[in-house]
Amino acid sequence: MKAKICGIKDDKTLKYILEHSYPPDYIGFICNYPKSKRFVEIEKLKYLTSIDKKNVQFVAVLVNPSNEILEKIKNFNFDLYQLYDTSPQKTKMIISNYKKKIITALTIKNKNDVGKYKDYLNISDIFLFDGKGYEKSIGFEHSLIKDLPNNIEKMIAGDIKYNDNLDNFQKITNIIDLSGSLETENIKDLKKIDIFLKNLRELNAKD
Repeated sequence: MKAKICGIKDDKTLKYILEHSYPPDYIGFICNYPKSKRFVEIEKLKYLTSIDKKNVQFVAVLVNPSNEILEKIKNFNFDLYQLYDTSPQKTKMIISNYKKKIITALTIKNKNDVGKYKDYLNISDIFLFDGKGYEKSIGFEHSLIKDLPNNIEKMIAGDIKYNDNLDNFQKITNIIDLSGSLETENIKDLKKIDIFLKNLRELNAKD
């Protein structure tokens, strides 16, 4: 199982994750959502994404992005754009203009919300199923996605604890996405990050 750590906003944390013995596959940065305490201003974002990412992929987390923000970050060192509240038509336009891989983020409350992934088939590379709270790490019933087809790349987020039993998630998703649970008093906690990454390593070593 792969992992994404989201909401990075300082170089100390970023470098710790990148230099970890078992780094995640993806690191996410909040680019245009100032309501989030993890939001990164544009100049800081430029600096953070210029740091050598080694083999980790950098993800721009964007909520219905304007052309202005897309233009500002187009030359930053992002591999994927994670798009919330973005229509299939606009997603296609972003792919056409910026040539990035796409994570379509769907906020889930019920089965109908899950079914919206079908609108993005053949458009998105990864489907993120998240809680309704955006920055608040609100969970959802993960069993809602257990019957999704195996031929789509699935990621889940929303109130997943850094020390949860990851075996439970391996049955339903390809990628696990953590942010808030890796924090203590709203600051990324390096000890929690270390525990999570080592637990994931142990899980994958079983396979």
